[in-house]
Amino acid sequence: MDIGNKIKLLRQKIGATQEQLGERIGVSAQSISKWETGVTMPDITLLPILSSELGVTIDELFDLTVEQKLQRIEKRLDIEEEFPDDVFYEYENMLKIQVDEFEDRRKVLSLLARLYHHRAESYLSKVSKYAREAILLAPEIKDCQWLLQKSNGANVWDWNGSNHTDVIDFYKKVIESDTTIPKTPLPYYEIIDNLIADHRTKEAEEYLNKCAELPAHRPFLIPVYKAYIALAEYDVKKADGIMESALIEFSNNAGFLFEMAQYYARKCEYKKSIAYYEQSWEAESSRMPRFTDALDGIATIYVITNNYDKAIETYDRLIHCLKSEWGYKDDDAAVVDVERKKKALTK
Repeated sequence: MDIGNKIKLLRQKIGATQEQLGERIGVSAQSISKWETGVTMPDITLLPILSSELGVTIDELFDLTVEQKLQRIEKRLDIEEEFPDDVFYEYENMLKIQVDEFEDRRKVLSLLARLYHHRAESYLSKVSKYAREAILLAPEIKDCQWLLQKSNGANVWDWNGSNHTDVIDFYKKVIESDTTIPKTPLPYYEIIDNLIADHRTKEAEEYLNKCAELPAHRPFLIPVYKAYIALAEYDVKKADGIMESALIEFSNNAGFLFEMAQYYARKCEYKKSIAYYEQSWEAESSRMPRFTDALDGIATIYVITNNYDKAIETYDRLIHCLKSEWGYKDDDAAVVDVERKKKALTK
């Protein structure tokens, strides 16, 4: 059903004339008539109040299919920083219903998880803001520091609070229950990451060897993980040797060049890191749109080293990529976030 007929039927259902509906939403009866006959379409800014007066959601007004509704949610999660309560609860209710009804249950579960994470992130930014203000006012009082650990990923000193045992055990179960053909290496990457972070290097090496046998694994990651295992065992010389040897084989691989940049950034060898970030960025130029992680890494290094002019210049490059390659607008969340980082450097 087209939107014109939908508006007409819903208007009649609530017992309103064209004049009455027009008065409620601030347009003329003639405008309502044009909508209902398909001559014109309602302005997008009127859709929230129009749908509200008609007693339906915007999605219901347009008679979207479930697949279209899911795509709409996914798109809004990508571009909006925060949802109003009514939108959040509308999406939450719709996704909970579709968990047991939609054929692709995994997709619905993924979107439901993203929806909650999206809301959590919006609240965590507020947690960070107010916790920081409280700490600045009274740095001698220890009651908000743990909130920065939760909201900004600040380091947790206590081992019992910083180890990743629960996540590691979860991914062990994922690997054991994996029935995909060929088996996916993704849970292996996750478990190896967390084992290395906890310095459980022997276990990490065991899973890395198993991962290397999977047809779908990414070959350039094997030496990268071997290097990080060596670092976790405090053998820097061995780790450097592994990475430099692998560079001979993967010198044109954008993914490996990015990992080289990450490796040297973690070692605080920033000049080398920036050079490899730039190489990985150039190597990605054959595929569009490019991920912006390399530019974000470069900007972060410039911030760390107090080179704010270079950081701002890099953020401008990042914004240009988001707009020209990804199609983001000025008010989209990704662009707003980078602009916020730039603004913080000019204060």
